[in-house]
Amino acid sequence: MAKLNIDKQESEFLDTTIRYWKTEGLIDPDTAEKLHSSYEVKGFDWKRLAQYSFWVALACGIIAIASLIIDDVVINWLKKLYDTPDIMISLLSGVFAVALLYEGSKRKRKYPERVFSNESIIFFGILFTASCIAYLGKTFDNGSGHFSILFLLSVIVYASLAIKFNSGLIWAFALVSLGSWFGTETGYQTDWSYYFLGMNYPLRFVFFGFLLVVCSFLMHKIKRISEFRDLTYIIGLLYLFVSLWLLSIFGNFGTLEDWMLVKQIELFYWGIISVVISIAFTIYGLRRKDFIAREFGITFLLINLYSRYFEYLWNVTDKTIFFAILALSFWLIGRKAEKIWNVEFLKK
Repeated sequence: MAKLNIDKQESEFLDTTIRYWKTEGLIDPDTAEKLHSSYEVKGFDWKRLAQYSFWVALACGIIAIASLIIDDVVINWLKKLYDTPDIMISLLSGVFAVALLYEGSKRKRKYPERVFSNESIIFFGILFTASCIAYLGKTFDNGSGHFSILFLLSVIVYASLAIKFNSGLIWAFALVSLGSWFGTETGYQTDWSYYFLGMNYPLRFVFFGFLLVVCSFLMHKIKRISEFRDLTYIIGLLYLFVSLWLLSIFGNFGTLEDWMLVKQIELFYWGIISVVISIAFTIYGLRRKDFIAREFGITFLLINLYSRYFEYLWNVTDKTIFFAILALSFWLIGRKAEKIWNVEFLKK
């Protein structure tokens, strides 16, 4: 029988539990020995190291490119290329994008175990795709300032590429571009005023996030995009809850100047709405065993409660008492979370 490969913390918990059962006479020594021998502590987490290494490599690569660009020699060279037609830069970026995306897709089929290196190649392909679309927009720019069309074009391109190459990373960029299009398009339609149909940006994105969540529940009916359902669900909830949190802080004000004229307590009803929605998603997640809704609900419920704590009590509470209460609350949450984790771990 293959042994269960677990973390050191999980192993220590099981050791303590088995010793307790043995001491209390719930199991005999032979059974305790068999249980001890049924699992082992996993070795070094090479997968996580690989993931972090590729993230660092991408970050360092971007920094290296930025450092190269600001170098005097390179700047002078770029000045000589200033007259390069935008359409030429767009075409070159498109060629690089196609090459990188094709290579990344080919490697996913040939080396499916190399998850992070394959996604890194696709990521750079996405960057070149963005460059291609941006310079294509500059080529045909007529001065109208309607650049939200570029974001809409990005959505179409990224969504098509995501389906073609079966890439969740590209689909995520399509959804980010969709949010960018929504924000810039509503701004353009109101001549870049602070409100669209009486809503500032956070309030607009509350409805946008909710609509994305609703769409995610309908995606299982469309076979070609059904596998992106969970990713769409997560990003939709992220739009929704972050917008609700910002709304609970700034209210439906378009400028910081207007917001500074009111006391934070006057915006309490936005905080109540945000907390109620967080609780609703938590209850829904618990009842329907939807761990995504449950995690988002609990996380943003805590974020909202602590945001209100800082807003209303920071200026009126002695700092020693303030942080003592904060420490005690986190300790109690930690204790409760530990108990829940222990119960769930035993069930598994």
